Amino acid sequence: MTLLRPKAVLFDLLTALIDSWSLWNAVAGNAADGRRWRAAYLERTYGAGEYRPYEALVREAAVAVGLPGVLSDRLAERYGELNAWPEAPAVLGALRAIVPLAVVTNCSEALGRVAAARTGIAFQAVVTAERAGFYKPHPRPYALALAELGVAAQDALFVAGSAYDLFGAAEAGLAVFWHDRIGMAMPPGAPPPLCRAASLEPLCALVLG
Repeated sequence: MTLLRPKAVLFDLLTALIDSWSLWNAVAGNAADGRRWRAAYLERTYGAGEYRPYEALVREAAVAVGLPGVLSDRLAERYGELNAWPEAPAVLGALRAIVPLAVVTNCSEALGRVAAARTGIAFQAVVTAERAGFYKPHPRPYALALAELGVAAQDALFVAGSAYDLFGAAEAGLAVFWHDRIGMAMPPGAPPPLCRAASLEPLCALVLG
């Protein structure tokens, strides 16, 4: 898919814009357990379809990898400690002067608002799985963000953080920039993104054309 000068840019939040990995690792007690826990959570949210309480999925993921379920509560309590990737504020600030920006996140409404605020940017739309009624990669969250921005899918760009978003965004008709910060494997059969980078910095050039 090609895209010339998008009229809006939509972002995954908890991987593309936010370094949520560090907080999960801290709550889990070490990086190895944090990554196993987060991987199990990603599988559950992207496989859930219709919305079930986000915190319950996080708890189930912890138990599934042998960690205490109470870690879900501790993670929620520490959401205010989340930090954006170092270049994210500058990139978002530059883009916001040009096009509308939105967030599409697999999160609860309360925690999604906390995380979005940690970027330091006021988005024109923040669509959570809870508000949409479905988890990505169901098309509803993407479609709701596009509707709230008043932009057609073919005129927008989605910035993915997880490989799972490659499927959902493509199904929704969105071109994709994949911010692959941690070097994820490309899933079999995944639609190729327009660009795959370990930083958000190339995004400005892609949007500006």
